Amino acid sequence: MSENGHENVPSRTRRRFPGISSRAYEHPADRSALVALRKLSGFDTAFKALSGLLPERSLRLLYLSDSVRVGDAQFAHLHDMLRDACYILDLEKVPPMYVTQDPRPNAMCIGLDEPIIVVTTGLVDLLDEEEMRAVVGHEVGHALSGHSVYRTVLLFLTGLALKVAWIPLGNVAVMAIVTALREWFRKSELSADRAGLLVGQDLRASMRGLMKLAGGHHLHEMNVDAFLAQAEEYEAGGDLRDSVLKILNVLPRSHPFTTVRAAELKKWSESRDYQRIMDGHYPRRSEDGDTSVTDSFRESANHYADTVRGSRDPLMKLVGDIAGGAGDLGGKLFGKFTGASGDRPGTGDDGKGKGPDTA
Repeated sequence: MSENGHENVPSRTRRRFPGISSRAYEHPADRSALVALRKLSGFDTAFKALSGLLPERSLRLLYLSDSVRVGDAQFAHLHDMLRDACYILDLEKVPPMYVTQDPRPNAMCIGLDEPIIVVTTGLVDLLDEEEMRAVVGHEVGHALSGHSVYRTVLLFLTGLALKVAWIPLGNVAVMAIVTALREWFRKSELSADRAGLLVGQDLRASMRGLMKLAGGHHLHEMNVDAFLAQAEEYEAGGDLRDSVLKILNVLPRSHPFTTVRAAELKKWSESRDYQRIMDGHYPRRSEDGDTSVTDSFRESANHYADTVRGSRDPLMKLVGDIAGGAGDLGGKLFGKFTGASGDRPGTGDDGKGKGPDTA
């Protein structure tokens, strides 16, 4: 086998993307959340300190001693998928991959110096070959984007937050970074889902995998179109109070909701950006050094503006109305939270109440 591990890779009919940059598939919200994270007061100092303290060697030895390392002799089908994914995304060095005993379906890419991919037995048992291929591609996407470093810091800080919970100021400081890291990581999952689709090149398999993560192995009882309809209902349903509850529900989570992930991935699969990548037109890693930070900021800002304009969520619609200068904030908030269809009492101009004063 060669040094990069790509010899004897099984035959494939899927497209390959030589030299592809992670910028090709990264979600704009991923990049902007990472920029916001790096601007968080104290993050750089904490990150540099933790990078030297985190027990990376201990972490590697733990998986080596208490999990099964994927290779030609163990979980060979997963090893083929891993090499295949690295070949398609042109990741030069195939990262080590381990299967660990855990009935909960999960996968992660961690490590500071070099990434390690870990999948649970619950995930291996749950997914079929093509669904698993998308997951392996998802984790290789994390590796190519350099997400493993921040994911490792997040895991460490989450445990640290529990240990210092009794120290008021210490816990507040740690939780501020943990909250920002979780916000970024949820966005990074949308990027990695796209990488999984580029590797598997089978949208239905990606959708099936997400459905199984939400509803278990009873695939014959589920339907992709109905699952996507749930995402639409989730986004558009309810009032402003529900919008606030959605935010509170997602804050402690490391991953976005599965219906939301499925809808985002389907939308991207139908976009011009995805088609251009499949046609061979995509950013190369050799061009990463010439990338303008200003252009990245502009792309992220345009994405959020488009999201607000196109969203059917009541809170996002309100934000769009306010940004567009459509009425006063207080009146809209009052109406949204109370369910009133008109303006606040005394501010209407229907002839029954006193109209607003004019200068």
